[in-house]
Amino acid sequence: MSYKYKNIRRGKFISRPNRFIANVEIDGEVCVCHVKNTGRCKELLIKGCTVILEESSNPARKTKYDLIAVYKGELLINMDSQVPNKCAAEFIPQLFENVTLIKPECTHKNSRFDFYIETARDKIFLEVKGVTLEENGTVKFPDAPTERGVKHLKELAECVSEGYGAYVLFVVQMNRAERFMPNYDTHPEFGQALREAVQAGVKALAYRCDVAEDSIEICGEVPVILSEQK
Repeated sequence: MSYKYKNIRRGKFISRPNRFIANVEIDGEVCVCHVKNTGRCKELLIKGCTVILEESSNPARKTKYDLIAVYKGELLINMDSQVPNKCAAEFIPQLFENVTLIKPECTHKNSRFDFYIETARDKIFLEVKGVTLEENGTVKFPDAPTERGVKHLKELAECVSEGYGAYVLFVVQMNRAERFMPNYDTHPEFGQALREAVQAGVKALAYRCDVAEDSIEICGEVPVILSEQK
């Protein structure tokens, strides 16, 4: 089941004064838009590129539009950082058999995971990461150092030692992806933490998405490569 956007508009990216807003030209008029991704996204938001916006129906909002996707050449990349969890919630029953419970935003000890899942056999913690960085068919995470991401991986490994199932799901927010790798160049500690987590029993999965200007849906699995390639 796909996540649908409403009132979609195209625009031309001009600039990004800070993490939260962008100046976008829409039908010849420059508008200030909310950016639904606080990451750097410098390789995506290039002056003159075509961006996809969702027009808000709330007249009280300071910004009329949300920037949700961008064209990198012919490749459309969804960059809404909230949507991977929404897509994952719909996809969980396809990922696991006989799901009896899905609990979002679940606290366990000192940890807070995106999902707690129960099946007929297992109790599982699942963490979701959205992926927007692509280089020649290889998609990578993170696009900026993430101590929070490292912490999540270590906590998932602890869950395995307590008898739980533990997964990290990388939701690749584009149609085209040949392989997933940790971004060793940007954050080698995350790559090392992912390798150690997998060695401890955490399952690392990556799935690309069917992305359109007004929708996104998880579809095919992408191989996860943990070896550091030069």
